Amino acid sequence: MDTQKQEIEQLQQRLTQYNYEYHVLDSPTISDFEYDALMRRLIELEEAHPEFKTADSPTQRVGGQLLEGFTEVAHTVQMQSLTDVFSKEELLAFDERVRSSLGTDTVPYAVEMKIDGLSVSLEYENGRFVRGSTRGNGYVGEDITANLRTVKSIPLRLKENLPYLEVRGEVFMPRQSFIRLNEQRESIGEALFANPRNAAAGSLRQLDSRITAQRNLDIYVFNVQQIEGKDLSEHIESIEYLASLGFKTIPEKKIFIGMENVWNEIQRISELRGELPFDIDGAVIKVNRFDQRQVLGVTIKTPRWATAFKFPAERRESKLLDIALQVGRTGVITPNAILEPVHIAGSTVSRATLHNIDYIRDKDIRIGDTVLIQKAGDIIPEVVEVLTEKRNGTEKMFSMPQVCPACGEPLFREEGEAAVRCLSSNCPAQQLRSLIHFASRPAMDIDGMGPAVLQQLLEKGLVHDCGDIYTLTYEDLVALDRFGEKSAQNLISAIHASKERGLDRVLFGLGIRLIGARAAQILANEFENIDNLMQADEKTIAEITDIGEKMAASVTHYFSEPQSIERIQKLKDAGVKMEYTQKNNGHLLSGKTFVLTGTLPTLKRSQAQERIEAQGGKVSGSVSKKTDFVVAGKEAGSKLEKAQALQIPILSEADLLSMLEGKN
Repeated sequence: MDTQKQEIEQLQQRLTQYNYEYHVLDSPTISDFEYDALMRRLIELEEAHPEFKTADSPTQRVGGQLLEGFTEVAHTVQMQSLTDVFSKEELLAFDERVRSSLGTDTVPYAVEMKIDGLSVSLEYENGRFVRGSTRGNGYVGEDITANLRTVKSIPLRLKENLPYLEVRGEVFMPRQSFIRLNEQRESIGEALFANPRNAAAGSLRQLDSRITAQRNLDIYVFNVQQIEGKDLSEHIESIEYLASLGFKTIPEKKIFIGMENVWNEIQRISELRGELPFDIDGAVIKVNRFDQRQVLGVTIKTPRWATAFKFPAERRESKLLDIALQVGRTGVITPNAILEPVHIAGSTVSRATLHNIDYIRDKDIRIGDTVLIQKAGDIIPEVVEVLTEKRNGTEKMFSMPQVCPACGEPLFREEGEAAVRCLSSNCPAQQLRSLIHFASRPAMDIDGMGPAVLQQLLEKGLVHDCGDIYTLTYEDLVALDRFGEKSAQNLISAIHASKERGLDRVLFGLGIRLIGARAAQILANEFENIDNLMQADEKTIAEITDIGEKMAASVTHYFSEPQSIERIQKLKDAGVKMEYTQKNNGHLLSGKTFVLTGTLPTLKRSQAQERIEAQGGKVSGSVSKKTDFVVAGKEAGSKLEKAQALQIPILSEADLLSMLEGKN
């Protein structure tokens, strides 16, 4: 037993070092194959001897903890934001205020890249990572420890056992990881993230840490918030010390005296933007000496000893050669500009979104125009301006076609909407994305039925719509490329298991326009089975709370199409469950909006939310004038304070339970 414990500890130490070399130093000393072999061995040993598995073991980075919700964390040291400056004049004014307050002519400044990500706090006790949280409002954030454990550049164990350390860092998603993530989301018909920052924030707030682990997040640490067991006097000194502990610290940090030198460094960093593998949106200028920071002090939200110089978005000229149309999963026709290739923000751009026909008309965009291209969030290219002075008379006006470019069916534009749509459910451009959506986790959750498999099934003529999925046989699947007997059998089992998902998941999976997961649940709860919904008229559906006229029109239109009726019959014949078992009969809380805050005595937040929604109520994440009740538990934070300021009724858990039972 001692031998196995010793081997586990040695493997943990070795893999921690290899992980540090790869993800922090960017200098691996062993191959991926060797690393994976050692990791497999450690997993085997820890599974056989779980008593020796520790919270900071490298095996704990893969995720797997399914959270009920995020608890609030009160920051003992406020996580402040920075004031922004946008010109050299504003920067000089900042320097003047600093020097005047300190009574000196020269001040050493540290100048760093401003990473465009999500600010987090990391806390360590006796050298071990114990908690990570979001910035929140600076005073109260959310506990995201399980998700931060999956970020491989965050050390789970420091190289020195300090009694306590809290650091601040910026979690970000590298550009290539962002591009891959959006490609995956587009392939299954999910909404794209606008930029890497949004993607990083969305990934860190996943309730399933396994999803976070797949997102390839990274971090740069840039500040010591609190420390015990070590005295530090300067910022650059503190960053170097953090690097010695195993942190991946902010790159390109240097000290400058004199604003002209600071300005030159800001310009140098700006020129690096396009070459970096991650996004920056500016440069941070900080007083380097901690004693001078103490003299300068802070305001309610910002420190007086630091500022952020924000960069403008990068723009480049290009020639618009043509306008191509793309048909999305829901039939929306999106015009895209085909451009002469131009290098912008670190990549070559040859296509850019034009959003919709109104955008083209409003900006008077014509084929042959010279245009300015900008990357929204430095990632997604878009045409932002036409250089009309460069027109020569050969430019051509663009108009949307009358029929779908993929299937030839008439296009439709609803009054008041910018989108032009193909409404044919047999449109080939929509088929693959619709099938991917149907099989996705939020819908029917058919494990193993990804884009590549569905593409093969379409090409071989084995499926045309979601109903055909349930006619597939073992023989059909085992004949597919790269499909073995086990994977074929596993997929057959997954298809069979998906039949029990219930009416709400089926409705969401069908991809009815405007009907998301929540709307599908409301409809399923109201109509109980598919037949009742299909027979309901538009007026009846529109009267349901949170549905409305547009959703009702979309639902009735969908079920009026012969192809949809045929599709539903296929699902019925296959034994797909078309009833909703979580029927809400009470509606005790219909139309009421609740906000949950703090730790309740007996209920988890998810349980309280389920019970509120089961009685027709809604649960919101933020307090506003539209909030009807705030349910407050132990250590309730800013939400409770805001509710009190707005004079919104505050409920205890006991009050909520009484309300759920109809007693008040």
